[in-house]
Amino acid sequence: MSPSFDHLPDPEDDEFDEEEVDISDLRERFEVQLEQGLDGFVVIDGLPEVTEETKPKLIKFLLRKLNGVGKTREDSIFMPIGDDGKSHKFAFVEYASPAEAIAACKGLDGVPLDKKHTLRVNKLTDIDRFGKEGRIDENYTPQELKNPEGRGRDQFAMFKDDRVQVLWNNEKDAPESIVDRLHWTESFVQWSPQGTFLTSMHQQGVQLWGGPSWTRQKRFAHPFVNLVDFSPGEKYLTTWSHRAISIPEEGHPALSVEDEGKNYVIWDIETGKPLRSFAMLDLPSNSVDEAGQPVKRKVVWPAFKWSSDDKYVARLTQGSSISVYELPRMGLLDKTSIKIEGVMDFEWAPATPHREGVKTYEQLFCYWTPEIGSNPAKVGLMSIPSKEVVRTLNLFSVTDAKLHWQSDASYLCVKVDRHSKSKKSLATSLEIFRVREKGVPVEVVDSIKDTVINFAWEPKGDRFVIITAAEVVAATAVPPKTSVAFYTPEKVKGAGVGNFKHLKTYEKKNSNAIYWSPKGRFVIVATVHSQQSYDMEFYDMDFEGEKPEEWKDLTANLQLMNTADHYGVTDIDWDPTGRYVATSASIWKHAMENGYHLYDFKGEQLREEPVEKFKQWLWRPRPPTMLSKEEQKTIRKNLREYSKVFDQQDLDRGDRANQEEVEHRRRLLEEWMAWRANIEQDVREEREARGLPLDPVEGLVKRDEQGEDQVIEEIVEEIVEETEEVVG
Repeated sequence: MSPSFDHLPDPEDDEFDEEEVDISDLRERFEVQLEQGLDGFVVIDGLPEVTEETKPKLIKFLLRKLNGVGKTREDSIFMPIGDDGKSHKFAFVEYASPAEAIAACKGLDGVPLDKKHTLRVNKLTDIDRFGKEGRIDENYTPQELKNPEGRGRDQFAMFKDDRVQVLWNNEKDAPESIVDRLHWTESFVQWSPQGTFLTSMHQQGVQLWGGPSWTRQKRFAHPFVNLVDFSPGEKYLTTWSHRAISIPEEGHPALSVEDEGKNYVIWDIETGKPLRSFAMLDLPSNSVDEAGQPVKRKVVWPAFKWSSDDKYVARLTQGSSISVYELPRMGLLDKTSIKIEGVMDFEWAPATPHREGVKTYEQLFCYWTPEIGSNPAKVGLMSIPSKEVVRTLNLFSVTDAKLHWQSDASYLCVKVDRHSKSKKSLATSLEIFRVREKGVPVEVVDSIKDTVINFAWEPKGDRFVIITAAEVVAATAVPPKTSVAFYTPEKVKGAGVGNFKHLKTYEKKNSNAIYWSPKGRFVIVATVHSQQSYDMEFYDMDFEGEKPEEWKDLTANLQLMNTADHYGVTDIDWDPTGRYVATSASIWKHAMENGYHLYDFKGEQLREEPVEKFKQWLWRPRPPTMLSKEEQKTIRKNLREYSKVFDQQDLDRGDRANQEEVEHRRRLLEEWMAWRANIEQDVREEREARGLPLDPVEGLVKRDEQGEDQVIEEIVEEIVEETEEVVG
């Protein structure tokens, strides 16, 4: 804030005498208002490195961008040159007014200068202010890296009643609390994808928590926020509220009048600033259902979907187009949406695809369109940023389609529900795109008799599980029986992957959900959200026992390891390592026997804890491993040796815990015995001082004249039952 002279006498006032009051020191201190003078300056970072000879050319090129948001001149740009004759890749720019400097920060920050350089623009006064507040140390001190200590445990967040806790998982022992807070959130909590932040939801907006002391790291002021979604790399955040944004007359701390009436906001997490806001898409005014009633607007979440590298975010306008925006400037790719007639859905590849023969950078997304007139339904793969359609597949008699990417984008499975000619029955086929192979061949698995109600790829693998159900003619109180089928590739020579083959089917099940371990190999097939059944089956796809002869040519050896049940189970969550599984029953979905069970990957129950008003269990995600592929291979190769060490550590820890418990009880007993001895000594001294017998019992026993004990009888009267009868 600029200094004020309101508290000083007015020199034009008759009562003011310059000789009596010397304000020269104040004039010298405040005459040049430093903060106001620098409000027109901005600092531009991210520039190319240039020399004294090439600097004028860069400045002229830069001026085109700078004068697009305000007025500045060539002599108002200062670009420091180092002792080596090269620039420091930043420049100071003076604008004609502070308002133009603010406009430059908002309009140019994150804008690409060329293909390799992106501008970062900040006010000079902000940088100076941060330094004065001690946020920036002038002397760089490298962070001291400490060797990790303790055993490898995972954290989880638990939300119960009005309390949120973050705890360490201690396997069979009770979890160890790290932080425990009342009213930490108003609706739910959510981890960021790599576990850096814990998200809390409030009427005023979203807050991100983390660090050693679980302090607030960021806040995003989106009033009445309902849902949030992070980009995969945790660079950006989407917030949504069912209420349109309304900016009060006094303004808003983060949003502007341009955001008025919008429902979605995309934020830069590092800066905490909004990048762009969007309104809800309106349905056509004539949208009605089969009964002729107006169609209610449904919220599709996430409405904005991220590319795997955080460089793009896209939004579907169902039936017409897909809009792809470039981050961080949030401009439309090529300044136009991608027109796709009838488009129903799309999904980004969850990893960079690395297609054979493609050496340029790309991200892929898939989409599908229904049959329109005489045109067949279609599935397409599009490359971004080129917008080239690299593969299409025509489909017929399509009722619905679902898009399922495998975790490293090696495969895309399109689950296609097809209707018969009479449209009275459905059948499912699986169209599998082998994305990394030349030409993206498509393999069809169409030997499925019933409708597929669930499909799940093995993470980081090439196997999948499906659940099928026979067509239900009419709604019944008892859900239909389902079948669980396992599929795996054939063995082939070399590094290739063979065709997908059926491994085994388990009939007459009630299962409706599939939960793969995040590391692959192990999978749970379960029944959730059911009032009649709550079974869980733990399978191993690489069982180390004898392999049946009919599976010799397949890349799997399936074994049912264990079964379990959890009454009212609503959620099943693997920890990031794939060692433990938490099953829980949330009060949000039913109000009986809420709480959680904890299992190991083999299905052995470790803990069972009823928790009153239990709401959420969320394992904290881990960031990507820093080990190279070679180091990971070495660990897997020597896993048995590591296991011996870990098993011994577990035994030692158990023995140590038992010994600590024994020592703790011994200390408690010794403390109690010492306290009792002190009390007895105090009683003896007091009785001696009062002339009483040392033995308190001695004075209570009275003897009669014959020396016999006197017996005293006491009669106690107790009313067992009392009734009252009114006689009329």
